[in-house]
Amino acid sequence: MNLLKRLFPPLEWGPQYRRDDLQGDLVAGLTVGVMLIPQGMAYALIAGLPPIYGLYASLVPLIIYALFGTSRQLAVGPVAMVSLLVAAGVAPLAGGDMELYIGLALLLSLMVGAIQFGLGVARFGFLVNFLSHPVLSGFTSAAALIIGLSQLKHLLGVEIARSNYIHEILWAALQQAGEVHLWTLAIGVASIALLIGVRRWNKALPGALFVVVLGTLVVWLGGLEATGVAIVGDVPRGLPAPTMPDVTWTNLQDLLPTALTIALVGFMESIAVAKVYASRNRYEVDANQELIGLGLANLVGALFRAYPTTGGFSRTAVNAQAGATTTVASLVSAGVIALTLLFLTPLFYALPKAVLAAIVMVAVFGLIEWKEALFLWRVDRKDFALMMLTFAATLGLGIEEGILVGVIASLIVVIHQSTRPHTAIMGRLPDSRTYRNIERNPEALTSTDVVVLRMDASLYFANVTFFKEQLDKVRASHPHLRAVVLDAYPVNRIDASAAHALKEVVEDLHRDGIAFYVAGVKGPVMDRLRKAGLVDLIGARHFCLEVHEAVSHAERIVERAAPPAAEAEALTPA
Repeated sequence: MNLLKRLFPPLEWGPQYRRDDLQGDLVAGLTVGVMLIPQGMAYALIAGLPPIYGLYASLVPLIIYALFGTSRQLAVGPVAMVSLLVAAGVAPLAGGDMELYIGLALLLSLMVGAIQFGLGVARFGFLVNFLSHPVLSGFTSAAALIIGLSQLKHLLGVEIARSNYIHEILWAALQQAGEVHLWTLAIGVASIALLIGVRRWNKALPGALFVVVLGTLVVWLGGLEATGVAIVGDVPRGLPAPTMPDVTWTNLQDLLPTALTIALVGFMESIAVAKVYASRNRYEVDANQELIGLGLANLVGALFRAYPTTGGFSRTAVNAQAGATTTVASLVSAGVIALTLLFLTPLFYALPKAVLAAIVMVAVFGLIEWKEALFLWRVDRKDFALMMLTFAATLGLGIEEGILVGVIASLIVVIHQSTRPHTAIMGRLPDSRTYRNIERNPEALTSTDVVVLRMDASLYFANVTFFKEQLDKVRASHPHLRAVVLDAYPVNRIDASAAHALKEVVEDLHRDGIAFYVAGVKGPVMDRLRKAGLVDLIGARHFCLEVHEAVSHAERIVERAAPPAAEAEALTPA
């Protein structure tokens, strides 16, 4: 039964569902559904698809995720980031053929779903950890600029070739500054102003719906289509018919890098916001089940003309704020979209594309994380550099290349930090048995004969050379060294390479008449040391529970072995 509840989360919360929950879910579902209509159409434009595909992507994926996802507030559907990645991956392959473009976008959704579902079943949710927060922040901020500026052609009413490079977009816009359609620009600017105003007044209000209604009325009543204002035009009525994307080996190969990127970035965006609201509402989200839920949403959605989807930040915030307690709210939102597709699509005929561009711009420019950049500058300059590198690479090299550079750079940083962990020479605090880093505690007492060394990491092949280097530095700076005490409390494991290296270190110390003590060894590490023969080599009596015990033992040995002149040597401040 527990397995069934894990695979089908509604079985977990369903028995506790109350009438009060239904009221909150209904209000939230209606609110998000109304919000999704203009937003979905706008994001479809980013993806390079006809606006109706934004509504298709807002229907079946919501239903599937509601049945299999573990987040009770997450609002799944088309999002700006994934839409941009779809356009970046599909446009170069379609060659301007819209029918082929749509087919590739649906195939991409199928591939993303298969990847996410496979990772979830294989319990590979941890892979998302390779997308560190600074990398994702840099990528998101750069992508937000690209997404926003990609809508300039709809805002200005001029033709600008599709590009993922903002300098190309801006240059093309400047070249056509004299051809700007003033009515289109006026509608777009007014829509942006209204959206910002509504957001500042009350974030819960569907500002996007307001500008859609007003913009459509202005164009229809004023006959502005005749002046050259670009409109959405005919929007097909009816629910999406089941279809199977055309699967070819060539297309699978060409789309695989984009599918992997969307699968990981989409999941990262989704799980981040899901965890926030799960924590606020005191329940847990299962990362692997989330992958399964999102994977099935994309897999089944692709069969009903949905391009790749994931959980969105803004819609989830509205969903939670409106009172959503379970995924019933998503089912209500899907019902709103279904009714719209069945009966209301003719109302969108006169909807100006400038309004959709305004919705996109206001939504994505809020994703530029300049506050995060300031935070990282204060807290960790390496993470700041990582964010800026990803930001610059995304703007300069491209969408997929940018995030790849960020991931590779973060892995290099992790590897570098892993190979050179923090180490410290320890000293005893006055009138105590406590030992601390002498650099942070200059009052700590040390000895020229006995040195306590601590390395804050497990010992393994990648950092064992650094460990030996630190010991060499200790020996070079302590010419009268008679004993080394290793504080092994931070060491959680030791591999075969480290065991070999440690054996060499101990033998080298013994040849020079230097004793070696180990304090605070954990059980699994002791088992490995015993199997490697190091316990016999070091001496069972040289393993102590506490650092002070090891130091006291070492000092007694040193005192017995020292000549009379050395016996007066006492502990001195570091």
